[in-house]
Amino acid sequence: MEIIKITAFAFTVLFVISIFRKERNDIAVAISIVCGVIILLFIVNKITIIINFLKQLAFKANIDFVYLNIVFKVLGIAFLTTFCSEICKDAGEKSIASKVEFCGKILILALSIPILMAVLEAILKIM
Repeated sequence: MEIIKITAFAFTVLFVISIFRKERNDIAVAISIVCGVIILLFIVNKITIIINFLKQLAFKANIDFVYLNIVFKVLGIAFLTTFCSEICKDAGEKSIASKVEFCGKILILALSIPILMAVLEAILKIM
């Protein structure tokens, strides 16, 4: 089970960070960032499997790939925004974290406009 490896790694790094945080907060933040990246690397394979599955599903359902690409971009922005925000919070910079979250929301809204327009067009055709 991969989650056991991930949690064991995270708890080990958490222990190391708790040792460094008292004396060298800068090193603790760097270790936290590296840990986050390594954890993301653990799941890259699973993410590609999920993306390929969704692409196959969209092909079978005859969904335009433009919309699927928008959904993937939105998910990517959401994940990266959360990741960056949490790192900022770990470093004690809550105001930067909130600004990153705000920018992520604006970017998601901007990317969603073509989907919203398609939904509106579909509603207008029905009427």
